[in-house]
Amino acid sequence: MSLPRCLAVLALLAVPAAAPAADWKPAPAPLMTKWGKAVTPENAWREYPRPQLVRKDWQNLNGLWDYAITPKGAAKPETWDGQILVPFAVEAALSGVGKRVSPEQNLWYRRAVEVPAGWKGKRVLLHFQAVDWEATVWVNGKELGTHKGMSDPFSFDVTDALTDGKGEVVVRVWDPTDTASQPRGKQVMKPGGIWYTPVTGIWQTVWMEPVPEAHIERVVATPDIDTGHVTFAVTCRGTQPGDSVMVSMKNGSATIGNGARVGTPIRARVVNPELWSPDSPHLYDISVTITRKVGDGEVRVDEAGSYFAMRKVSVGKGADGVLRLLLNNKPLFQVGPLDQGWWPDGLLTPPSEDALRYDLDVLKKLGFNMLRKHIKVEPAALYRHCDKIGLLVWQDMPSGFVEKTQFVQPNDGKDATFTDADKKQFRAELKAEIDHLRFFPCIYCWVPFNEGWGQHDTNDILKWVKEYDPTRLVNGPSGWTDRGHGDMKDMHKYPGPGMFPVMPDRVSVLGEFGGLGLPLPGHLWKDSKDNWGYRTLKTTEELRDGYKQLIRRLHPLIGKGLAAAVYTQTTDVEVEVNGLMTYDREVLKFDPAETAGWHKELFGPPPTFRELVPTSQKAGQRWRYTTAKPADGWEQPGFDAAGWAEGEGVLGTKGTPGAEVRTEWKSPDVWARRAVELKELPKGEPMLLILHDEDAEVYVNGVLAAKVAGHTGEYMEVPLSDAGRKALKAGPNVIAVHCHQTRGGQSIDVGLVEAVPGK
Repeated sequence: MSLPRCLAVLALLAVPAAAPAADWKPAPAPLMTKWGKAVTPENAWREYPRPQLVRKDWQNLNGLWDYAITPKGAAKPETWDGQILVPFAVEAALSGVGKRVSPEQNLWYRRAVEVPAGWKGKRVLLHFQAVDWEATVWVNGKELGTHKGMSDPFSFDVTDALTDGKGEVVVRVWDPTDTASQPRGKQVMKPGGIWYTPVTGIWQTVWMEPVPEAHIERVVATPDIDTGHVTFAVTCRGTQPGDSVMVSMKNGSATIGNGARVGTPIRARVVNPELWSPDSPHLYDISVTITRKVGDGEVRVDEAGSYFAMRKVSVGKGADGVLRLLLNNKPLFQVGPLDQGWWPDGLLTPPSEDALRYDLDVLKKLGFNMLRKHIKVEPAALYRHCDKIGLLVWQDMPSGFVEKTQFVQPNDGKDATFTDADKKQFRAELKAEIDHLRFFPCIYCWVPFNEGWGQHDTNDILKWVKEYDPTRLVNGPSGWTDRGHGDMKDMHKYPGPGMFPVMPDRVSVLGEFGGLGLPLPGHLWKDSKDNWGYRTLKTTEELRDGYKQLIRRLHPLIGKGLAAAVYTQTTDVEVEVNGLMTYDREVLKFDPAETAGWHKELFGPPPTFRELVPTSQKAGQRWRYTTAKPADGWEQPGFDAAGWAEGEGVLGTKGTPGAEVRTEWKSPDVWARRAVELKELPKGEPMLLILHDEDAEVYVNGVLAAKVAGHTGEYMEVPLSDAGRKALKAGPNVIAVHCHQTRGGQSIDVGLVEAVPGK
């Protein structure tokens, strides 16, 4: 049976909740999505939760559970506070509770379960897809065990704890959040800025399934496109000597089956393989079975559906000899958003699978081919949908912290002060994340550390990840505090873009840039001055033009060796307003067709550049300049600047990175002008070649041609505005610039180049 058909015919057996669902309603929330408004106890996350391994019989335990909040260490409650809608965390509006739980408290859950009569004679597994953070589980008073982790699934065999197929499930949760160092992503007890509302308890699907004594636990496919084979590693439990595992797949009209003894890898030939890529995300459905010899024949002991893809992840040189990211042995520039995966009504939990898929479908329509899943592990449905529609995923590990100073600002290169127990837990959760997600073809690389947040034993951990999953790349750390290891060297630059120079052994990528903010009234978490972006704009037109300019500046960097770029971010989140969409997903701030067109240019040949007006890189160019605010019209061609000082560029302070300063400028502001000559108007696109530290406004013949923010540290090509391009003329021209500096080094220099389309 194919996986889509198998998913369609799943027997989802509902168990009545402890009290009438009609009494439930969402807790108050600043914003609700349209999917959140449609959530009820009867429809909350009813889909099959494990696309890696699909069986037809299962029971969904989402719905209303009893809950209570008690002091930490207190016994099981005698009375309960009310009901909570699983799988939404207690802080989320869609839980129906909307309460915070402190590190000095426990959150308790309780509900009744009943096994269908048809499951008699089988083992019953109780699955939790994710509980944040420490969960202890009892069934009928029997303690089954404790699991620590934010994001990884865990299970218990509850067969022997049930009585006549019935049971009372009780779960106790403790979540210390920022009083300890456990991996928790962006959760903090006092949210604000880039830090979000804490999440406690069950936040993904809870379910049960019957399995035979001998059953399949996991299947992982490792494709080899170079030889046209795929190898399946099938993990089983409870098998007997002589049992075999069979993997069958459809290849055209024929069914191909390969088998082996349990515990032995299965290698299969894929004739004329269809390779998976963002443009052609082909998936192969498979059926996995355990068979056992009985007499002269064989019986099927267990069966489950799964799938795989033929694709290869690697690093190699492009035609230009520069190290690039490869997919299926070919360079592929990757562009996508930083994807936080937060929701105003569900927090960590999307309000529904439809909501989850909506975000991904929008990204695909915008012309992205990847996303960076930022310090969060999503429900498996997200990765399944990325597999289906063709979106590569850079998967972060949720960060762990020790003290606030170590994750608000870049650290100084020192490790976070993790204890041995902290380190052990981090590695346990990192391994569990990889074990859980390595199945999905969409995952291109692992990102164990983001910036300086909780870095410890960095290179040892990066090396271990590479050894544990050699089929993927390791990016680490992403941004800030690089330790010289990993397949990529990753720059974070706001608004950017930027890149590290090409290297012989690591790929240069831009792991975060952009962050253009636009607050839209009626779609904000808070209507206050707390809303922010790395650059906050006032209109949709300004936002789109600003984004277009960033993408146009990105294209030349690809020619210099940049292999990927991650824009911040998919949606607004709480007080962050730098999303492509609003937090409630009601407004897409960009036109999909227009934006996809901008992105499409990135996949074409990058431009080359011809000098039109030299900068001071090779020889100092003469500028007139002043550090006192000049009279109005200072940027106009006819302005008399004879009283200004004169000096050779670069203007700035000695020691400023990337700047060969020939003329000192030490005040906060400088205004400068130079006369230049163009023999003829360029046939290609004229662009500024600019070095700036920090914000600069550049005028051409009195017309504002570009505004740039921050600092570069190197010369960058910047497109002229439409008005700036029109202002250029054959013959004499005037370039005028105002540069403002706040701290650190300072520099300004400007020339002109012509972008010649690549071939």
